[in-house]
Amino acid sequence: MTYFSKRLAAAVIAVCLGTPFSVHATNGYQLIGVGSYQKSMGGAVTSNPDTAMTAISNPAGMARIGKRADFNMELFMPDRYVDFSATGGAKEDSAAELYGVPALGWTAPVSDDHPDLYFGGGIYGTSGLGVDYGSTPFSPASPPGPPFNGDPVWFDGYSSIAFWQMAPTLAWNVDKRLSLGVALNLDYQAVAFKQRFMTDTDGDNVPDNTAVNFDLSRNAQGLGLGASVGLIYDVNERFTVGASYKSKQEFPDMEYQLAIGDLLNVPNASGCNIAVAGGIACPGGSYDLELDYPQQLAAGITFRPSKRVEVSADIKWVDWSDTMKEIKISGPGDVQVILPANWQNQTIYAIGVHYEATDRLHVRAGFNYAEAPFDDEDVSANLILPATVETHYAIGADYHLNKRWDIGFHYMIAPEQTFQAPANDPLAPGAEIGLSEQSFGIDLGYRF
Repeated sequence: MTYFSKRLAAAVIAVCLGTPFSVHATNGYQLIGVGSYQKSMGGAVTSNPDTAMTAISNPAGMARIGKRADFNMELFMPDRYVDFSATGGAKEDSAAELYGVPALGWTAPVSDDHPDLYFGGGIYGTSGLGVDYGSTPFSPASPPGPPFNGDPVWFDGYSSIAFWQMAPTLAWNVDKRLSLGVALNLDYQAVAFKQRFMTDTDGDNVPDNTAVNFDLSRNAQGLGLGASVGLIYDVNERFTVGASYKSKQEFPDMEYQLAIGDLLNVPNASGCNIAVAGGIACPGGSYDLELDYPQQLAAGITFRPSKRVEVSADIKWVDWSDTMKEIKISGPGDVQVILPANWQNQTIYAIGVHYEATDRLHVRAGFNYAEAPFDDEDVSANLILPATVETHYAIGADYHLNKRWDIGFHYMIAPEQTFQAPANDPLAPGAEIGLSEQSFGIDLGYRF
């Protein structure tokens, strides 16, 4: 391969390897909150839990919210694009624009004899997103020689990712001020994706030859395990503080069964030496992808200037550099591909205001901000992983129908944020990625 061809092929692989980690491109690939209450507070809920979704954010909150169950359905609506105009190509929008994200949780005292000890849990859709880019012109010409042979180059890609967590939780009101909690995180994830660069060999403006291929479209699934701990403490009637820690969620390697040609013309990969008509292929067989979920810390404070107003603020830290610094795929024999994803750790700032307009109607507004986990310099490694949004605005409300039932909603918007690769980028010079988001959810709460 020429240098350009190697770097272009490397771009394809970097894109592919990034795909499973895109998931919800909000705070990295993590939702800013689970359920309408958390969303409408901008995720500032570490010290102000309110619903059973707190098992995910701060397990100590399960002892603070009383006996209740919560059911939520969120419609997550991202708008993503990739743009190769700088290399003479075209812009392409993702065809996948709507995802359903359900969540449910419950909590209650373990017994009448232990009213301060609560047990609960639930199952929570914390991530679930994909992209669907059709055949898109990347460059009208490429350097001579394999694998592109001077022909026009086209790009296409698809990904489908689901991430769920169960969180059986034990929480304890130690006294009137202090609550502690611990949760076991039982995780499930499923990943399928495919990425190709193709060429037009006969000049009819239709790609007809696969030049570089990275095909992991045979769905892989995995079960993971971790833990969370948290506390909430009432300093006085006006101030409450909270903190939580979630461990790294450990998964066994995700396994893909690949055929010869599913990995084609992969640059700088050891163990790939099968000569086929299109170039050099990796052997068929079982391939393993390492994919864990990062550890994170959160601290929050709630201030009550009056009986009807609460102002909550959170600061959170997510250790993306541990799980996204480098991506590794291993295959039969000594096949191995290691590529940098270059994700950085994220610091997240959130603030939410809760106002009791009446005894039955409560309204909220929230704001969430975090710098994207990568920079312009890393765009070529994140082309179909557009985790670019940084600012989120949310509103919401709930209404107490009676002493048992609540109904609530939220609406969130994240304005479009774009990143562009430098003009001297050797992989995809000037390539641009963009993302904006909207989210709408409905919540039902039941108090026992």
